[in-house]
Formats: sequence, C-alpha cells, structure tokens
Amino acid sequence: MAKAQRTEMRSSKGKKLYAVRDKEGKFEDIQTYERAHRADMAHKSKAEVMAAEKGAKKKTAKKKAAPKKKWRRKKPRRNKTPAAHSTPP
Repeated sequence: MAKAQRTEMRSSKGKKLYAVRDKEGKFEDIQTYERAHRADMAHKSKAEVMAAEKGAKKKTAKKKAAPKKKWRRKKPRRNKTPAAHSTPP
C-alpha cells in the first residue's frame, strides 16, 4: 500500500498543515505538521527494523582488558611553612 501524497498548506494562523486528498481530490485528512511529524518519527520503516534485527544477531566483540598501569613513585611533598608575618608599626 503506497503512502498517500501529503500537500503542505498553511492555516489562517500561519501553522503548517498536511492535507491528504482522496482520488477525487476531496480532503480525506488534515493534520498539523507537528502531529504528522511526531507520528512519522514514532513509526519505524522496514529497513530500520531489518537493521535492528541484524545488529541483534551479530555477536558483540569482547572488550580487551586494559593494560596494567605501571607503578610510579610519588614525589615527596614540599613542606610549606607560612611566611613570617610582619606586624604593622
């Protein structure tokens, strides 16, 4: 079944509309662009479904263990002594 051709129109308020006409040219369905677009995004095509099935069948590659980090000696901390405060005269 072929998808009906949608004609893009504008309402009096300026919103985008999609109008679907029957074979005689009469309006069969009128939807707002937002509603029609949301429905299109929710629907998956046959190609998307097939790709998802193929991806599920493939074995996922095992992750290699991360190489061990070499032990590194820490630098000794400097002894920070506060500077002598001079008192104002």
